[in-house]
Amino acid sequence: MTDTQAGERHLLVVDDDDRIRELLKEYLARAGFRVTAAPGGAAARKLMETLDFDLAVFDVMMPGEDGFSLTKWLRERKGIAGRTPVLMLTARGLPEDRIEGLKLGADDYLNKPFEPEELLLRIEAILRRAQGRPGSNGGGPISLGRCRFDLERGELSCDGAPVRLTEAEVALLKRLARSPHEPVDRLELARETVDPSGRAVDVQVTRLRRKIETDPKTPRYLQTVRGVGYLLAPD
Repeated sequence: MTDTQAGERHLLVVDDDDRIRELLKEYLARAGFRVTAAPGGAAARKLMETLDFDLAVFDVMMPGEDGFSLTKWLRERKGIAGRTPVLMLTARGLPEDRIEGLKLGADDYLNKPFEPEELLLRIEAILRRAQGRPGSNGGGPISLGRCRFDLERGELSCDGAPVRLTEAEVALLKRLARSPHEPVDRLELARETVDPSGRAVDVQVTRLRRKIETDPKTPRYLQTVRGVGYLLAPD
C-alpha cells in the first residue's frame, strides 16, 4: 500500500453488536476512511473473498465464528489478502487472550471499552507499519545472521536447526519484526506480555539475544534504543 489519503484506505469492521458496529463505521468514516461492516464471521469471509482491505477490525467474542478463528482463516489465505493487518477488539483483557490473538497473527489488541481516538491512532500506526519500508518483506522469513525468523509461522531457526521459543518470545519477536529498523516503545511491547510494568520485556529480550546473537552482550540484531525501547535490525 502506498502513502495515500485516508479516504483511499478501505477498512473492514466485524462486530456482532449492531450499535457498536454502526458507531465504529460512522466514526471511522468521519475520519476519512472507506468503511465496510459485517455482523459476523460468515459475512466477513464473503467480503474478504471478493474485496481487498487495507485493515480489518475483528471483535473477539462473537457468536458462531469468533475473532480468533477469523484471524486464523485470514492468515492462511494466499497472497496480499493473507497479509491484511488485523486489529482485535475484546471485552476480555486476559493476557492469554492477547497472546492467543498475537500468535494467530493479529497486529494489535484493544480492550473494550476504549476511546475512539485511541482506536484511530492504533489503526493509523498499524497502517504505517504495513506500508513498504526498507527491510520489510511483507511477512516472510527475515534473516538475522545465522538465524531466520518466519514471521507468519512464528518460528525461529539458527544454523538450519529449529530453536524453541516461548509464547511471549514469539509475540515479542513478531511485533519487532513487523517494524524492522524502527524502535518500538518498551511499554507498547509490554502490552503484549503478562507484565504491564515492562520488566518481563527486558527478560524476554535477554533470552532472545542468547538465542539469536553471536555475542549477546554486544547485540547486532536485537538492539536497545535508550529512552525508548528496542528495535530489530535484520540483514
